[in-house]
Amino acid sequence: MERFVEGNRAALQDHVRRHQEIHVVMGNEACDLDSTVSALALAYFLAKTSPAPRAAFIPVLNIPRADFALRTETTFLLREQGIPATSLIFRDEIDLGGLHRAGLLSLTLVDHHVLPGADAALEEAVVEVLDHRPLDQDRAPHCQVTVELVGSCATLVTERIAQGPPGVLDRPTAALLHGTILLDCVNLSPAAGKVTPRDVACVSLLEERFPDLPARDAVFEALQTAMFDVSGLTTEQMLRKDLKVLSSDELLLAISAIYMDLETFLRRPDVLQDLDAFCQARGYAGLVAMSISFSERLEPSRQLAVYSRHETLRSTVCQALEEATAPALQLQPLPSPWSCLATYTQGNTWASRKKVQPILQAALGGPSPARGLEEEVVPPPTPMNSLVDECPLAQTVPPLCPQDVLERVSRIAAGQPPSSPK
Repeated sequence: MERFVEGNRAALQDHVRRHQEIHVVMGNEACDLDSTVSALALAYFLAKTSPAPRAAFIPVLNIPRADFALRTETTFLLREQGIPATSLIFRDEIDLGGLHRAGLLSLTLVDHHVLPGADAALEEAVVEVLDHRPLDQDRAPHCQVTVELVGSCATLVTERIAQGPPGVLDRPTAALLHGTILLDCVNLSPAAGKVTPRDVACVSLLEERFPDLPARDAVFEALQTAMFDVSGLTTEQMLRKDLKVLSSDELLLAISAIYMDLETFLRRPDVLQDLDAFCQARGYAGLVAMSISFSERLEPSRQLAVYSRHETLRSTVCQALEEATAPALQLQPLPSPWSCLATYTQGNTWASRKKVQPILQAALGGPSPARGLEEEVVPPPTPMNSLVDECPLAQTVPPLCPQDVLERVSRIAAGQPPSSPK
């Protein structure tokens, strides 16, 4: 894997010069650990096994290079496996449109299957999709589609590699896939509502192939610590790390997830000036900061802050949040050091940002036809994680007790169909 990644840039340049096919494997715009590792591992596998020897298989991280530092769990795991960031290729370092117009581009999408509007011209270059979300649109007949409701796209990549020739899977690739599935599936905890028997089976398979992989608990705790480690980020980077923006016809309202308790965040040096500068530079009329932190037992704690120099907007947003019933946030006011900032504890810790967004959008007067939510994500947020946002699989996969998981994995390993949930 290390040599493959280090040779990507030279391979890309060589194939452009020779006018030969370039097969890009690319994750979604949020570029979390799952998207990154799925792109790297699948591109590596295709390069080792493809019957098209003249093609260059290039994994592309679908964010600008400048945003990579915000993906702290990804930078940590790649660094642990000896993959330097300097060898990676980011979206702002490759001209996909130009390659497509030149007839050189083939595109495989991992961890998503719908290109954003800005990339609509690339649709006809898509030859394969590998995703773990429900299919939102049909693909062209020539496109190979694998869409399965598992907890992590890395599970599907692991299955694909396991079905290939022996010897392709090396330890660094196994460690990347192993860590990604564990983080995505909350250490395979059934209580989180995200893990499926196939995720469990793939983690077990990787551990059987490479018995020296670290213990699951150690891997998960290290990645979770890295994910929530914002100690090396500026306040501006923290606000951008997981940012969404809502709009009305008159204004923009930012929503940032903050991975520390609110009191600690507000003690950062010059934080009020940083909030002012962040909003003024981007034209935001206000900002809602949703703080989340966890106890040693992974019990979540949430606080919420509403910042705006516009008193009317601040009062409108605060009233909407305080009076919300679907869901009720159970807000309790906290003392605030500044009049332009309202702060709360949030008693309903299961009310994620996904639940709060509609409340805020309604307070702004509903979605704007000119500038909808998806167009206002700058940069794309860290994707939904079951620790931070509601997991879609929690609604489609029944909760499993540990005995159910072990029974189903055993049946799969024995080549038997899994029993139906009780």
